[in-house]
Amino acid sequence: MAADGATILIVDDEPLNVDLLEQELDTAGYRTVSAASGEDALALAANSPPDLILLDVMMKGIDGYETCRRLKAGEATRAIPVIFLTALTDTFEKVRAFGLGAVDYVTKPFEVEELLARVGTHIALRREIEAHGKTRATVNLLVQEIRSDHDAMAGESPALARVRERIAQVAPTDSTVLIQGETGTGKELVARAIHEQSARRERPLVKVNCAALPRELVESELFGHEKGAFTGALQQRRGRFELADGGTLFLDEVGELPLEAQAKLLRVLQEREFERVGGTRSLRTDVRVIAATNRDLQSRVADGAFRSDLYYRLNVFPIAVPALRERREDIPPLLRHFAAKAARRLGRALDGIAPGFIERASAYDWPGNIRELENMVERAAIVSRGGALDGSAFFAETAARSTAARAPAVGTLEEVERAHILQVLASTGWMIEGERGAARVLGLNASTLRGRLRKLGIRKSS
Repeated sequence: MAADGATILIVDDEPLNVDLLEQELDTAGYRTVSAASGEDALALAANSPPDLILLDVMMKGIDGYETCRRLKAGEATRAIPVIFLTALTDTFEKVRAFGLGAVDYVTKPFEVEELLARVGTHIALRREIEAHGKTRATVNLLVQEIRSDHDAMAGESPALARVRERIAQVAPTDSTVLIQGETGTGKELVARAIHEQSARRERPLVKVNCAALPRELVESELFGHEKGAFTGALQQRRGRFELADGGTLFLDEVGELPLEAQAKLLRVLQEREFERVGGTRSLRTDVRVIAATNRDLQSRVADGAFRSDLYYRLNVFPIAVPALRERREDIPPLLRHFAAKAARRLGRALDGIAPGFIERASAYDWPGNIRELENMVERAAIVSRGGALDGSAFFAETAARSTAARAPAVGTLEEVERAHILQVLASTGWMIEGERGAARVLGLNASTLRGRLRKLGIRKSS
């Protein structure tokens, strides 16, 4: 979410904490000011109200709770969102924070992505309130929409009912879950539903996209590293397993983990302990693991790309998320949901949905599933000039693109080869080596592919 030049007031009496927060927020595009005490924070906020306040709980002088109470009592500072920064994990303390008027809290040591996401969410919410003068009912609705996105769980089809039943069965346990389904079906939302219905719901849900982790940093991201463990490791870093302690770790696209990381993941699942990279001390962890994949892991086991023992350890309780074409009766309510959401976001008035659009959407196979459906609805809302929402024309465009993609290429063998290699390089982000690199996709050695690139004069544009 864009920072939009917002100003954040950091209130903490530990200079190192302030420096770290300033660095991360400045990098994200925010302006920052800081105060080392609650008294200083009250004066700064009253004289020049910031867009949001990050407030430490334990401070000398008046603590964070009293500071928040006084902020909410002041006319000039009452509307400023306050997010508590706290090492306290007791539910009573969290309830107390919300009771004093805080909008959120982040538990120390915080995950940068989580902190920035929460800051961005509440600044966006305040912008909405100020710009549109929302009623309290609308604000509550907006908060719920931001905090909880259950789009892919909307519908009453038998296929979706089976997923809900599976979630209800496994959520109260600590069993490992493997969620399988095509891209865009809502696997992350299933993981979130399991976490929210579990006894761990008051603890963090930490998400990791295994496909997005650089191969050389996978273990550091998952298990952390010690200072000096490798070049660039300037300080100790806690991994995702430590950050998720007591809560849930969601490993998305788990099938993309390299084999060496799979072995260490198996050990954590079996023994509940691990070492940071470069460390010698075993650390215990209490984490529930939920994994997800759009791959056929059994086929990857047969190919030697995924460990069979890890597969069986992850596949304790499998949940198959149906593709949208397998729950067509849910498409009309999903259309209405996404149409209302798009209209609200774009400030458009829509008069229902054209029957032809519903008919075409219900007959379409949706290879991109829920994500593709939502994108098409938003596209239709953008070009809409009022009246009923109608995106029927987009199906013809999609069919034309699909036909063009299937059409045989025309040209010399070298031209066809060049075009195909360029297409594969674009799909891999010009990554040549590695399991997801272009060489593997093309069935070539990396050195052979580089030789072909030189011969064909293919270079990555700057």
